[in-house]
Amino acid sequence: MADTSARILRLLSLLEARVEWRGADLADRLDVSARTLRRDVDTLRELGYPVNAVMGAGGGYRLGAGGRLPALVLDDDQAIAIALALQTAPATVSGIDDAVARALTTLRQVMPARLRAASEAFEVTSLRNYWEFSAAPVDVVTLRTVGAAIRTARVLRFDYRDPDGAVPDPGRPGFRPPREVEPHHLVVWAGRWYLIARDHRERTWHTYRVDRILPRTSGGGAVFTPQPLTRGDLTRLVVQNPDRGDTPGQWQCVGSAVLELPAPVAARWAPGGSVVEPVDAQRCRLTIGGWSWAGVAGLFITFDTDLSHVEPPELRAAMDRISRRLRAATVPHCQPASADRPDDSATAATHDLIQP
Repeated sequence: MADTSARILRLLSLLEARVEWRGADLADRLDVSARTLRRDVDTLRELGYPVNAVMGAGGGYRLGAGGRLPALVLDDDQAIAIALALQTAPATVSGIDDAVARALTTLRQVMPARLRAASEAFEVTSLRNYWEFSAAPVDVVTLRTVGAAIRTARVLRFDYRDPDGAVPDPGRPGFRPPREVEPHHLVVWAGRWYLIARDHRERTWHTYRVDRILPRTSGGGAVFTPQPLTRGDLTRLVVQNPDRGDTPGQWQCVGSAVLELPAPVAARWAPGGSVVEPVDAQRCRLTIGGWSWAGVAGLFITFDTDLSHVEPPELRAAMDRISRRLRAATVPHCQPASADRPDDSATAATHDLIQP
């Protein structure tokens, strides 16, 4: 009996590893007859695994999708990987904390002692970085609605929150009616969820922040024909797109400046919680937040380009202080002319260099 159980688990593992198997190949792998293989397949079906027969020369088998989730067979590395992923997954979706905790508990309960000990050795404590600014968490119901519309290729109708989080109001200036889009992809980048979709009427591509989406439909929209998008398309529509719906982070210090860089270039390297606005083809305005004005200034410096129209005055003052410190740091070290008094010429040169 033990040999039979082990063989059935081995069969399940083989079916999970490949889309389709020839019956003869499976029998060879398991070192059993075709009759025993058919009996083992029937056993898997009784356990709830949808093993489909494949017609054709020699026949074969394929593991299909069933109406319920049967037990999974994981090897050691897969079990550790899932346990670690459950612990380190970013908290960008609200409403699933309990499900994550229950999944991790269930997994550890069925782990052999050696794997459980290994997974617990990876206990992770999340500490907040000073520069970290996570987006508002995405509601799990919204995520399911958007995902279902993508999977079934149906038009999605939704209200899009204002940048300040307010729900669109017909009585307010600038009101826009609900969007009707053909949803294609969900993309996670820099801790934020984005929807790549094409306007149903205008046939133009847009990027939406999922945490700002308020679905009006639950997947019953018109059917559309999905358009193929490459990884390069997704990069262009999210990573290099200054119009991806980002809003300034709620930092205690927020400043802006015009950069001598095209908006798509600045958008590619802008930190999370910053906003890029095109000025013209070669320039853009970047708004960045941080926990200090010196920190915000340092972030602008990393772009290694000319800056102008720097706001507010506190940011300009911080840049001035940093400029003087850097100029002083580049002065060659000089030995004093005597033990009592430094050389006059060296003192004068240093004084000139650190002037604002």
